[in-house]
Amino acid sequence: MKKTSIETSVGIFVLLGIFCVGYLTIKLGKMELIGDNNYPVYAKFQSVSGLKKGSHVEMAGVRIGTIDSISLDKESKALVKMKIEKGLILTDDVIASVKTAGMIGDKYIKISPGGSEVILKPGEMITETESAVDLEELISKYVFGGV
Repeated sequence: MKKTSIETSVGIFVLLGIFCVGYLTIKLGKMELIGDNNYPVYAKFQSVSGLKKGSHVEMAGVRIGTIDSISLDKESKALVKMKIEKGLILTDDVIASVKTAGMIGDKYIKISPGGSEVILKPGEMITETESAVDLEELISKYVFGGV
């Protein structure tokens, strides 16, 4: 009788441990199992050097989404797919800019709000974009007299 109660408690403990490891794997991997709290928005940039999949999308210093993918379109521009939180409403005149966190920090996309009343639907394109400032290009222009 005593042996079965010890085996049962060990079994429950092992199942609880497996459940906890599974939960942490999903949370730390930032996976979505049930439903998706994001909607896709696209933007085209001349250059997104240093920007990576998974980087932050911010508005007014607050994280509102992540970068889902970066690809090259037919016009040789960088097409960035962003996942924005569902509760946020973006208008059609927002400005998406590639910014740097600090001098040598990670790149992210900053969304500046617009004043339009036309709302972007999921899957639509942000038309106003600003590419990243290339410091190497600026320094070479300055050194070689291009400024």
